[in-house]
Amino acid sequence: MMYYIESKSNDPGFNLALEQYVFDVLNRRHSYFMLWQNDRSVIIGKHQNTAAEINQEFVEKHKIRVVRRLSGGGAVYHDMGNINFTFITDKDSELFDFSRFCRPVVKALDAIGVKADINGRNDMEIEGKKFSGNSQYAREGRIMHHGTMMFDSQLDILGKALAVSEDKIRSKGHQSVRSRVTNIRPYLKRDMNTKQFFQVIRDFMFQENQMVPYELTKEEINQVKKIQKERYDTWEWNYGFSPDYEIEKKRRIEGCGNIEIHMNIKDGIICDLAFTGDYFSNLDSRNLVSYLNGSKLEKGELENRLYALAVEDYFHNLSKEQLIYLLLH
Repeated sequence: MMYYIESKSNDPGFNLALEQYVFDVLNRRHSYFMLWQNDRSVIIGKHQNTAAEINQEFVEKHKIRVVRRLSGGGAVYHDMGNINFTFITDKDSELFDFSRFCRPVVKALDAIGVKADINGRNDMEIEGKKFSGNSQYAREGRIMHHGTMMFDSQLDILGKALAVSEDKIRSKGHQSVRSRVTNIRPYLKRDMNTKQFFQVIRDFMFQENQMVPYELTKEEINQVKKIQKERYDTWEWNYGFSPDYEIEKKRRIEGCGNIEIHMNIKDGIICDLAFTGDYFSNLDSRNLVSYLNGSKLEKGELENRLYALAVEDYFHNLSKEQLIYLLLH
């Protein structure tokens, strides 16, 4: 039997926690299909280095959430013009078979006159342009397959949120492969909005799979929120879980000079830091380094570490806030 679960939340942390709850806790004798939407967010693959995948300055300015998922693969952008789907069921082979779960989406699109294809990796395309990225997580004979359906997403925001800086980053993490992307909506024979498209996909899946609606109880929702709080809302999971990496960045500060920052990051923690350049200072920056090594690469902790220090003594005409900005962006 296949149950249908529709999330009433647009919080990416909640929805990823909901997936985990359904996978880990709900009756494993059954299969589940989920539809859900997130507000603006970048969803990072499990094995990726967050710093190497996002434009940190842009996502902060536009209040775009950054959340890591359980499955591997590349980073994807979500907004309310995108619909996410999830299958949770028994794993029928040792291989990661993406086509098994993409075919129903292709079939649904075909029913409304849109010709889509499954490519050789884990994407779905229309006329050679990607509209759906897919990933999988498997454990103990069960599999969770989830994917996007970009129907009317803000592609300009997507491009900027995933446009990383030109700083030199050497990472052990898996980096995303950027593809040409498109929305589904321009290819429709008869126009509809995102809400209507959501209903079309839902109705098609009910017809294909004879699904039974499943409503989470208040207690189950509380358990999902607990998972969200303990994992998907934490800096340690979304940023600190990143693979080790090295980063070099060079910035010119008016009235100070060029500052080069060399950092080694392990579990999101600064473990080796050095400043070089032609900047002016009254004190040796190596003394400042001792306060920052061992710190999370996170604004709040950096502020605490630098609270009692006069940064201007180490870098002429550079404020504490500017130094933190340089370390993070």
